Parts: sequence; C-alpha cells; structure tokens
Amino acid sequence: MDFTQTETRRMLADTIERYLRDQYPLMPRVEAGNSETGYQQAHYDGLAELGVMAALFSEDQGGFGGDGFDIAVVFEEMGKRLVNEPVMDNALIPGAILAAAGKTDQVEEIIGGAARYALAAEEPHALYDLAEVDTTAQLSENAWRLNGSKTVVKYANGCDGFIVSARTDAGIGLYMVNAGDASLRSYTTTDGGRASELTLDNTPSTLIAENGADLLAEAQARAIVALSAEALGIMLTIREMTIEYLRTRKQFGLPIGKFQALQHRMAEMLVEIEQARSAVINAANVMTTPGAARDRIMAATKYSIGRIGRLVSEESIQMHGGIGMTWEYDLGHYAKRLIMIDHEWGDQDFHLARFIELGQAA
Repeated sequence: MDFTQTETRRMLADTIERYLRDQYPLMPRVEAGNSETGYQQAHYDGLAELGVMAALFSEDQGGFGGDGFDIAVVFEEMGKRLVNEPVMDNALIPGAILAAAGKTDQVEEIIGGAARYALAAEEPHALYDLAEVDTTAQLSENAWRLNGSKTVVKYANGCDGFIVSARTDAGIGLYMVNAGDASLRSYTTTDGGRASELTLDNTPSTLIAENGADLLAEAQARAIVALSAEALGIMLTIREMTIEYLRTRKQFGLPIGKFQALQHRMAEMLVEIEQARSAVINAANVMTTPGAARDRIMAATKYSIGRIGRLVSEESIQMHGGIGMTWEYDLGHYAKRLIMIDHEWGDQDFHLARFIELGQAA
C-alpha cells in the first residue's frame, strides 16, 4: 500500500501549518483555556475561513474532503501546535451527525463557522459506554421533553444547541436542545480546555434521528481518528523538542544525548511513535466502512494511542528533567493534552475490553 499523501492533502497540511505557525502562539492558547468558552473565537473563525471545517465533510455535504485521511491530516497539524479550538467537538462530530440526519442547512453553517453545536452523549455512570443512556425522552403535546444529565460536554459554552442522546421505548434517539433551554455547569479541564455538566429537566427538544445508536457509532469512529491523529501530531512535536534538548543540554562537558542510556530511551520512543502513525493510518483507512471489523480496529487504535501517548509523555519529561513540567516550557502542556486524549471517547481499559469483546463475537 502506498502511504504517500495526495497532493491536495499535502497542500492542506502545508496551509494549516503555515497559518498556525504565524497565528497561533502557545501561551495565548493557555490563557484562552481559562476563559468562559475555553478558546479564541478569532482563531476558530480563522480556521473556518481557511477551509479547515470544509475539509472534514464530503462534497455532497458542502465540503471538499470528509475521508478518514482528510480528517487525519487536519488534526495531525493541529496537534503539532496544540490547538484547542473545538474543531472536533463543535464541528466534526455534530456536523457528521446532522449530515447523516439530513440537516443540510445546519451543516453548511458549521462549515462556514457561523454555528457551533456540541454532542451531549456521555452520562456520569456510563464509563464511556454511549449505549448506557438513562436520559429519557417523552412526547408531550407534540413536543419532546428530556429528563436526565450529561457529563463532560466539551466546549458547550456559546454553542447554538446540543445534540442529546435519550432513550424511549423504541431505543436511543438523538434530539436537538436549544442552548438557552439547558442548564450548564462549566469548568476548565486539566489540559486547558473547557467542559460542562448538562442538566435536563423537562427540557423541550426536537427529534433529529431515531437511529441514535448507529449515528453515535459513526461519530465515535470519526472522533477516534481525529483524536489519534491529534495525538500523533503532539508526539511528533514532543519528539523534536526532546531531540533538540538532548543535543543542547550538557552534563560533564558533553551533550546528554551522547549518553547511551538516553539514546536507548529515545530510540524506543521513536519506534513507538511510528507504531502510533501506523495505527492512525489503519483507522483512517477503515473509518467510513461500518461494521464490527471497523469498530475493532478503532478500539485497537485508541488503546494503542493511549498506551503510546503515556509512554511518550513520561519518557520525554524524564529526559528533560524538572524543566519539562515548568509552566513556561511548552513540553508540559503538550504532555498534559496527550495524557488527557486517552480519557476522551474511551480510555485504554475501555477499548481493550471492547477489542476483546468484538473479537470474541467475531
């Protein structure tokens, strides 16, 4: 198989890289993470104007990409610069669900950056299992009313609405809740983003799709590709930072990279990063192919990214020493985000169990 990117994707990667290099310094990102929304609206608008959102959707949906490799290219570049604008949480995932439900007008608004939505599908007791839904939907006087709570709704502040999973006698459906109708309790996340707890108390909503379980499975596949590619981009930046530090930091009159013990640790880290790259390629290749085989590859990918991400974070900090965790040095911020990616859309334990379960079923 030829793993060389197409010319269009190389151009997309170069365009994003130049924009972020010129417009996206790290420390303002950290400050934005403590704001009400958790990001800078000007950067989000800039990414939309650049065509980043359009690259996440197919031509039929109003974009120019939408393939697994298109998504991987976008998020790998954003991972390299530690972008925290909610391109995945407020554009890719809700946009894919709305596109599958035939909501073309809302998808066009997402692509243009004019609208943001957030998916509220995880519940406090569910431990990443999106099929564990206690939130209920009842039809009352020709209107759907939702009751329940959702946890870790990423970048909910400032959204136009929430896509909420809720259960009826017929199964899990997806419903649109206007932003002003839900109760939010927001907080800053460990990696400098923003999330909220969402409470629904007889909250009015509109039915989007009755086949919610299927659409959530599709959304999860896209999220895993995006998160894994972001993690790969972070690992590549950490790799360059660590190599540079080993070349320049001296001890006993020599660069510490001359010491064999550190060379062995660096070599192991490089091999693991290449394993992560292979996992991302594998996941991107099957993203649009529904079925148990795809879901098993996604579980294997997310498990691998979580394991490798922890190793890369810990080893890079060990090789840097105390400076690696100082607020003023970039490495600690990259390492925190890399660790926290493991806890989005299922951690290592969850996906290892899922991989085993899908294998036994096959």
